[in-house]
Parts: sequence; C-alpha cells; structure tokens
Amino acid sequence: MRAALPMTSAMNTPRRRGLSGFTLIELIVVLAIVALLASLVAPRYFRSVDNAREATLKTSLNVMRDAIDKYAADRGLYPDSLDELVTRGYLRQVPEDPLTGRRDSWQMLGPKPGSAMQGRVADVRSGAAGRGQDGQPYSSW
Repeated sequence: MRAALPMTSAMNTPRRRGLSGFTLIELIVVLAIVALLASLVAPRYFRSVDNAREATLKTSLNVMRDAIDKYAADRGLYPDSLDELVTRGYLRQVPEDPLTGRRDSWQMLGPKPGSAMQGRVADVRSGAAGRGQDGQPYSSW
C-alpha cells in the first residue's frame, strides 16, 4: 500500500485571485475588437444580400417574360393573367418577388396600343417601391 501524501499548505489555500478568469478591461477590449470587425463586415454583407435580391428579380422577370412570349407565339394572344401561364404549363408557379416577398405584387402591363394581339399581360414588372443599386426604379426593370 502506498503511504498517504502529507498535505502541503499550497493544497489547503484557495487559488490566488489574479490567476483565474479575465479582468473587466480584457473583456471590454475583446468586445471592442469584435464590434469593430462586425462594423467592417456588416455593410458588405447587406450589399451582397441586396445584390442577390436584384439578381433574383432580374432572373424572375426574364423567366416570366420568356413564358409570356412563348404563350403569345403558341396561342396568338397574350395571357389574361400570370396564373394562366401556370395553368397552361408555361410556368410551374408564379415566382415570388424577392423585394416584396409576395407573389401577387407583380405589375402586369397590357399590349401596346394598336397591337393586333389580344390579352391583358404583355409584360411584367416588379411592384416593389424604391430604386436599385444602379439608380433605376424597380418598377422600370
């Protein structure tokens, strides 16, 4: 059997205060550095989110315009609504406007006056208010 070790005074005393944990100053410095880094990264993040929304809007508009053109070429008239493109199989579903977050906010434009084609939807635009990063209103895209 082993003999019990004698207790030394170091084992009986509590830890010294200066050796455990972080000081308030150290925590404040770390939080300041994290806040500085976050303030540098946040604008780039939000700009990239805006870029992604605008790219999604452009893609959705191109897909719907292509479907409208194919519908008009096949049937000889423009559709009466975007839902008609879905029911006839030209679109799987009406895409969500990435800026408004809704499917029913699209602005539908009829054919130009004097056009021989009938129907209500010859073009589609976003119903979002505001301007894109290029300065043009979303409703003019």
